[in-house]
Amino acid sequence: MSRNSSTGYDRLITVFSPEGRLYQIEYAFKAVKAASITTVGVRGADSVCIVTQKKVAQGHSQDKLLDPGSVTHIYRISDKIGCVQTGHQADARAQVQRVRQEASEFRYKYGYDMPPEVLAKRVADMNQVYTQHAGMRPYGVNMILCGMDEEKGPQLFMCDPAGHFLGYKACSAGQKDLEAHNMLEKKLKNNPTLGYDETVQMAISVLQSVLSADFKATDIEVGVANNEAKGRFRELDEAEIERHLVAIAERD
Repeated sequence: MSRNSSTGYDRLITVFSPEGRLYQIEYAFKAVKAASITTVGVRGADSVCIVTQKKVAQGHSQDKLLDPGSVTHIYRISDKIGCVQTGHQADARAQVQRVRQEASEFRYKYGYDMPPEVLAKRVADMNQVYTQHAGMRPYGVNMILCGMDEEKGPQLFMCDPAGHFLGYKACSAGQKDLEAHNMLEKKLKNNPTLGYDETVQMAISVLQSVLSADFKATDIEVGVANNEAKGRFRELDEAEIERHLVAIAERD
């Protein structure tokens, strides 16, 4: 067996290759990109926004009777925390169910909502455990988690299949995450102070630009948390999304 070959080392998640790589973890990252979905998150001064594509026909291209309302990538974890899952949606639902349980148990035990950073760390801890047991496999999803913290304000975190979690001013995941990341870096280079509308419109416009598409309100999902709604996380309806799309078109 060649020392530089992955043959044999990619069969078990607990075995390092001679180069110090865990191939099954790398394959999990590829599974995130294979979903052909791109997701963007942006944190403003008093709000945070996550935006993703809504591909109703994904995996069901021949099913004309599919209800579009049953397809979603954005989930509410608690009153003030939500997330968008990029990757295998069966894994996404299983992970969200576990994370909701963690947030609920925290509130029952301590009497207040689980802070976004604490929840993100817990998600990362669970993901990391799945990298060191032979009887498990990593989740093939990348979670972008957002919410309002009573002390720190808007928060944005990304948790990957390897168990890393980091806080971001803006982030992206999925098929065209690098292009979105580069565009977000340029837009946030001077640390602008973003209001609610600016935060939402920046996230949508970046996703439009990297995909070279003109969205309709039914093509994307948008989740926000801001101070106006007492920090509650919610999804925007089609009328609100359309208002932002019109504002972006008029500005450009």
